[in-house]
Amino acid sequence: MCGIVGFFAKDSEQVEVGRTILGMLRALGCRGPDSAGVALFGTPDDGRFVVRVKLGDGGDLESRARQIAGRLEKLQGCSHFSTTASYARFLVSGETDLNGLTSAIESLDKDFEVVSIGHRLEIVKQTGSPDNLEKTYCVSHFKGTHGLGHTRLSTESRVDLSHSQPFWSHGFPDLAIVHNGHITNYHQLRRRYEQRGVRFYTENDSEVVAIYLAEQLSKGSTSLEDALERMLRDLDGSYSCLVATERQLGLVKDPFALKPLVMTETDAFVAVATEEIAIRAALPGSYSVREAQVKEVRVWQR
Repeated sequence: MCGIVGFFAKDSEQVEVGRTILGMLRALGCRGPDSAGVALFGTPDDGRFVVRVKLGDGGDLESRARQIAGRLEKLQGCSHFSTTASYARFLVSGETDLNGLTSAIESLDKDFEVVSIGHRLEIVKQTGSPDNLEKTYCVSHFKGTHGLGHTRLSTESRVDLSHSQPFWSHGFPDLAIVHNGHITNYHQLRRRYEQRGVRFYTENDSEVVAIYLAEQLSKGSTSLEDALERMLRDLDGSYSCLVATERQLGLVKDPFALKPLVMTETDAFVAVATEEIAIRAALPGSYSVREAQVKEVRVWQR
């Protein structure tokens, strides 16, 4: 029942992408009352990475934030540290060892999780409705180029911030996914990755999609379109999935076409959603909307 949305501006670096994604999510709120989240892509800041860290699902979040701030004092090139609710946010140099940074932060407390790192990407998610997300984090104020959104109805794992979507790729910057459906060979894939030392943060089968795509794209010679085509071969199940990178938005629909996904494309934008009502609610105007087809893969690039 989950709802997924994506928006991609073709000709502008500063559109109200947060407001658009939020409007689409609100229209799908009945599909996923458990949690809501967004992955938004803004303007790069002099080559630096934006880092967002989950402080925990409760407890003394201020004390936990001070732990991270203390560790970052030893890191050259770190700046603009701030906290809002369950998140810490800061910037680091583009030369930073991201895997080393992630390990250093997450070793401080078992509840710490690096939720996103990217030149453009910022992920914010929490339990509750899209309106709760807006009330806490004011996502409608975010301007940028493209983004993803998700409303979740949990069917196979617990409800908390970590199990909410979107998922970051953990280690591959500026890559995020939202997914509706089930990966039926998830446990097999998970065992294979864990045997190679890959860490899983949740029991949500959607997490393996981000890990899989990061592995494919890290090869360098594999395009996002190629990676999504391979996903149809390697990931079993019924699903619709949206993927975003620093300059791309992509979609893939499973071989059975059991999970709904519709899209529209104009001269100015691309919009994709589980239901047409989400697109119409956020993007007034005259345009046609069509259903994604069996095994369809599409990628748009700036």
